[in-house]
Amino acid sequence: MENGVRRWLVNISQWNPSELQFASLVSLFPLDDRRVITRYLRFDDRKRALVSRLLQYSLVHEVLGIPIDKIIIRRTVEGKPYLNSNTIFPFPNFNFNVSHHGDYVGIASEPLCLVGLDIVSITIPEQTTDLEFINNFSSYLTALEWENITVAGTSEERLAEFYRYWCLKEAFVKAIGAGLSYGLQRLEFHHTNWTNISVYIDGVESRDWKFSLSKIDESHLMSVARGLPHKAHEQCCSDWSILPDIGFTLRTVEQLIPNVSQKA
Repeated sequence: MENGVRRWLVNISQWNPSELQFASLVSLFPLDDRRVITRYLRFDDRKRALVSRLLQYSLVHEVLGIPIDKIIIRRTVEGKPYLNSNTIFPFPNFNFNVSHHGDYVGIASEPLCLVGLDIVSITIPEQTTDLEFINNFSSYLTALEWENITVAGTSEERLAEFYRYWCLKEAFVKAIGAGLSYGLQRLEFHHTNWTNISVYIDGVESRDWKFSLSKIDESHLMSVARGLPHKAHEQCCSDWSILPDIGFTLRTVEQLIPNVSQKA
């Protein structure tokens, strides 16, 4: 099942297309995707939206061999992308998730388990202290998580600690296709120096989930959540040791364009 696992990451700060180049790439996508990409006012936001779609179409084409012009990607009410197809594929529960924040856009796919990805840029609005900023999210944190954040050390360390918890919570709800309405305060994460991460849901430890948390660079973090879906395939997550835990591969926009441009 390793062939269905992908972890790709693009640094959009290193891609500076002209307006003509950007418009040409946007034109490759279906109308609904074009509308989403172009609705953003800031160019960096449009770049993130475009690269997100480049990653999705390129990954589905590479993993499943579907011609680009036959790929139909839909989204759940809460925004998780999924492949709309009646074709039977070799992977029982192939799914993928995307995330973008700051300089990075990423995608993660799994052939069996549910997967959620979240990327965060460790920043706060100007003229705001770290505790003022974090306090805006206090209702989504448990008492233990809040305490761990407030005693983490310096302002920078407190902010990083908050974003670690937030990144994990977001990865979880994105994996199950939910949003903030799920109740992030229901989730409490335990760890050993941010390894061996486990989640307690409504106070009960769940053995159905595995998490990874890593630093992309000094100002970006990312988390991958993998979990047991309903009516799961018997191999899925019953023995985590059989599931590959691979790192992310840096890709460039130029590497993704040839696949997607086949539909032009």
